[in-house]
Amino acid sequence: MTTVSPGADRSPDRGRDRGAGRSDRPALRRVVAGDLDDFASAAWGREARLSRAADLAKHAEADQPAAFGDLFDLAAVDELLSRRGLRTPFLRIAKQGTVVDSRHFTGEGGVGAEVSDQVRDDRVAALFADGHTVVLQGVHRTWAPVADLVTDLAAELGHPVQTNAYITPASSQGFSAHYDVHDVFVLQVAGAKRWHVHAPVHPDPLRSQPWNDHADAVAARAAEEPLIDEVLEPGDALYLPRGYLHSATAQGEVSAHLTIGVHVLTRWAVVDALLNALTTDPELRGSLPLGIDAADPAALAPHVEAVAARLAETLAAPDAQRTERVARSLRRRVWHGNRPEAVAPLAQAAAATAADADTVVRVRRGLHHRLRPGAGDTAVVLELPDRTITLPAGTRAACERLLDGGPVAAGGLPGLPPDDGAVVVRRLLKEGVLVAE
Repeated sequence: MTTVSPGADRSPDRGRDRGAGRSDRPALRRVVAGDLDDFASAAWGREARLSRAADLAKHAEADQPAAFGDLFDLAAVDELLSRRGLRTPFLRIAKQGTVVDSRHFTGEGGVGAEVSDQVRDDRVAALFADGHTVVLQGVHRTWAPVADLVTDLAAELGHPVQTNAYITPASSQGFSAHYDVHDVFVLQVAGAKRWHVHAPVHPDPLRSQPWNDHADAVAARAAEEPLIDEVLEPGDALYLPRGYLHSATAQGEVSAHLTIGVHVLTRWAVVDALLNALTTDPELRGSLPLGIDAADPAALAPHVEAVAARLAETLAAPDAQRTERVARSLRRRVWHGNRPEAVAPLAQAAAATAADADTVVRVRRGLHHRLRPGAGDTAVVLELPDRTITLPAGTRAACERLLDGGPVAAGGLPGLPPDDGAVVVRRLLKEGVLVAE
């Protein structure tokens, strides 16, 4: 694995992850070679890191396929484009940084499909043959193996995650040098692609600070010696923190890679949440004077100073409710960022109906939740991204066991007789909290 930070020499990774071969973060282990604790402390949000397929293979589980062929391949691309009924915005097409209007590759869905923006596979084929790059957006919503990886990776990282696939014709480039406003893991799945990576011109950009705001600086930096100039082969992975400039060119064959975008929570998100939590302060909600000239700094100066003083005073005072509101705001961003493990609706409904004391269940992977006491400790409340579920207080120990991730039989839940355990399991299966093993 190669680690590169602005101004740093290229140097080999320090060695294998502790635990040699197994990891408590299996999704992250698939995309990062070397010591994961070192990655978390030294590279996350700071350094570009290249992990070669051979180094990733050293840490692979015994039953894990080599490279990333189990996640995605060119056959999957053809399947999605021709037989899955994709619509915009699940597809973009570009060439040399210019995005093609979707009208050039979509059309009517035909009899029985009242849609006008379904992907036309023949038009996509023509554009691809003409050197255009195909971008399958939101692959974590359309291809099951990618969805499973993203579900687990989001849980391990603590930040929302999404995935696009980029398929580039031989010797072509889809996008010029640019930076993203989210971190990315690039997984090369087919062919080879040469990557140029440069140091940021605007470190740690927020989502409101896209690269075209710094287009001249980006162009100038892209003309300099890159930090990374490497060809990625199938099974190689590249981590880029937000802000790092990058461009890629397919080599002598069709190239496909997955870009896993990590929509990181930032300290600015905490600031934003703090300010939103201060809407309870009537002084900060007060109106400015009638007739004020908002374009005049001198007219605004006393109000800016007064608000700044009030902010400092308010933020300095301990306030548990304010902290709870901030946590709720940040939690909302994360909890709604990714869907949990998919459930088969018909099988799930059947399992909920038939569950008894012998039924073995586990919590859905990637399901965000929080268990807290109800009012007066007469109940327990299970908070989910879109709703809350209230259960009797006596089920708390059972709920904690059900939510700890490991499989358990309904009749073996702590604090409940087998029949009552089956009732709780049936309820949580119906609510989509649990799945049957």
